[in-house]
Amino acid sequence: MLMKMIMNTLLITLMLACNGPDAATPIATSAPASTTSPVAMTPAVRTLVWADEFDKPGLPDSTKWGYDVGGNGWGNNELEYYTAKRTENARIENGKLIIEARKEAYKGSNYTSARLLTKGIAEWKYGRIEAMAKLPKGVGTWSAVWMLGKNISSAGWPRCGELDIMEHVGFDEGIVHGTIHCEAYNHNKGTQKGDQISVKNVTNDFHLYAIEWTASQIDFFVDDQKYYSVQKSVLGSTEAQWPFDQPFFLILNVAVGGGWGGQKGVDESIWPQRMEVDYVRVYQ
Repeated sequence: MLMKMIMNTLLITLMLACNGPDAATPIATSAPASTTSPVAMTPAVRTLVWADEFDKPGLPDSTKWGYDVGGNGWGNNELEYYTAKRTENARIENGKLIIEARKEAYKGSNYTSARLLTKGIAEWKYGRIEAMAKLPKGVGTWSAVWMLGKNISSAGWPRCGELDIMEHVGFDEGIVHGTIHCEAYNHNKGTQKGDQISVKNVTNDFHLYAIEWTASQIDFFVDDQKYYSVQKSVLGSTEAQWPFDQPFFLILNVAVGGGWGGQKGVDESIWPQRMEVDYVRVYQ
């Protein structure tokens, strides 16, 4: 009994010494810090800052999307005429955005399609930009989820910068490309920076296409698998080399033919063809 009393007294003395008036006040944490191993760093938490879930049937939401319109080839010798507010080419159906390319005579072109964009409505500098999409099938299709610098009207292309989150051409089905273009590195010079990944069932199943973009690096993903990265420290920090420190707007489109999409011709028997988008989300 005496020994037990002595041990209790010693224990109480030690506890009072550790929690006395001169002891440092602990900082509240989600878990007690270990004194024997380092504390794991938690990744920064992203916040959803913009999204379209395509829940309302009809035309795309005009508070989120505008249209590029015309049949001028769009710098790529494309064959389609991009229309505006025409449900045959862009509509919400069963909770999905449908961008549909059709074979039809329209204002001097033999094909129609749609090119939706957030320019002047929503633009972002850095973040994770993602789209869950199912891609069109067939020789002559050229679908894309991509971004251009907000200053394109004043700077022009390619000085404004371009981020291709996903590009897919039908003659090379299942090969998804992620690419950046700028004044120093672009396809006109053959110096563009990009890579590709083989993805199964891109025309039958939905896949998640994304970039994660910071001040120093841009990473490209399919279904959360990173397959390519570009670093500012490697490409250079001038505006010509890295115009990616400004807001960019988002574009969704399906082209017909063109310098890349039409390299193997256009199969006239496959139309209409559509890209379906389940959602688009932006996190910062």
